[in-house]
Amino acid sequence: MAERVGILVVSYGSRACAVIDALCRTGNGNYDLHFYVADRQNNPFNLKQADKHVVIPDLDVNRIRDFVAANKDGIDFGICCPEKPIIEGIRDVIERDTGVPMICPTERYAIEASKVSQRLMIAECCPEANPRFKVFRRDEYTIGDDLKKAVWSFLDELDSEVAVKPDKPAAGKGVGVWGDHFRTREQLYEHFMSIFSSSDVIIEEKLQGEESSFQAFCDGRNLVPLPETRDYKRAFDHDLGPNTGGMGSYKDVGDWLPFMSKSDREEEEKIADRLFNALKGGTAVNEELRGVPFYIAFMHTREGAKILEINSRPGDPEILNVLPVLKSDFVDICFRMIEGRLSNVEFEQKATVVTYAVPMDYGGYRERYTGDRRVDLSGVYRMMTDYGDRLRVYPGSMELRADGNTYALGSRAVCTVGIGDSIEEARDVSLEGIRKIDGALWNRWDIGASQYIARSIARMRELRLH
Repeated sequence: MAERVGILVVSYGSRACAVIDALCRTGNGNYDLHFYVADRQNNPFNLKQADKHVVIPDLDVNRIRDFVAANKDGIDFGICCPEKPIIEGIRDVIERDTGVPMICPTERYAIEASKVSQRLMIAECCPEANPRFKVFRRDEYTIGDDLKKAVWSFLDELDSEVAVKPDKPAAGKGVGVWGDHFRTREQLYEHFMSIFSSSDVIIEEKLQGEESSFQAFCDGRNLVPLPETRDYKRAFDHDLGPNTGGMGSYKDVGDWLPFMSKSDREEEEKIADRLFNALKGGTAVNEELRGVPFYIAFMHTREGAKILEINSRPGDPEILNVLPVLKSDFVDICFRMIEGRLSNVEFEQKATVVTYAVPMDYGGYRERYTGDRRVDLSGVYRMMTDYGDRLRVYPGSMELRADGNTYALGSRAVCTVGIGDSIEEARDVSLEGIRKIDGALWNRWDIGASQYIARSIARMRELRLH
């Protein structure tokens, strides 16, 4: 007889759908699963899967706590997917007030709350992974000529080849990069000031190389790396346009990407282990790090792997590449994370490609869109019956309304995950799925395209030669 397991899922977007899907797909044989979903809107996927579903538009931690308290006798553990509640201490509040264990770091270890704190921590434990950087704190500078001179002085040191970032999280959209988002110092300073009006600013050396995303599960004692992924932040094909939350991503058949070597992966793991040991504070175990305590954006440069940023939760879209090919039982993994006995996690030897379809006014594709926002997923769902395990569809910023239709909201509406024996095969499936979606949406067509992968391989080869 299957064991009953109740799971709280705190949801924002497609990431939570992928979590629920993986739990169902790998755990159905041994467990009778019941989902309690705290959601930003009536996500159609979550509504179908949930025993109980509550909409909390701002994901307020205390309201989520109240939902858990009302259902705690049926909930064995919870998973928090988005960063905002983690930063605001959702684990601390729920575990303290309800006793339900949460799979996410505590507020103290939500390290993506401050990019400045990250850089200082990296400087202590693995300084070779830091780019050069300078922090401009609002309580140390007054707006005026002295501030501008200080900025100009640091730009002189780096020949203006910099990235300008807010200290606080901005969903990937607050970063400005020389040569991409501005080409003059006046433009750069305008961007700097738009951040400085409300946040400390960090200016970092612009790194040249190829980017990868490193994620890991953690029980506080053990860190288990997940397969490597590569995401696409820029809105439009050919990596043009503004930064977004991520328009898609790809994963190769194995644990690392085509432009990486085994030694690149090993270097990442060594850096991650040093960060993990630093966060554990010299102890053998620190259960406050349970979950995905960090996913790291690495840049592979001529000087080795450098850290672009660290996040304290699963990546979106990056976790969407990984969970559909999880071979180990995800429910068991969750229990092992809570119990402090996490070990190896197995994945199918498959490639995956994630493509997001987004509203017409997302990413500046149109300045405004006043047309119908209905989205019909029936075509892509019919495709799933033919493609089976080769295709996953995860609604994100969509809601089911009283008229029975689903509507796109303001952010990334829905993604298709193609699964195949090669990146090219997975990409074909993902794009075919996107074509089956009926609605006023747009998407990038070049996620995981062979010419970009070949360019990345050539670029890394050139960097290694010099």
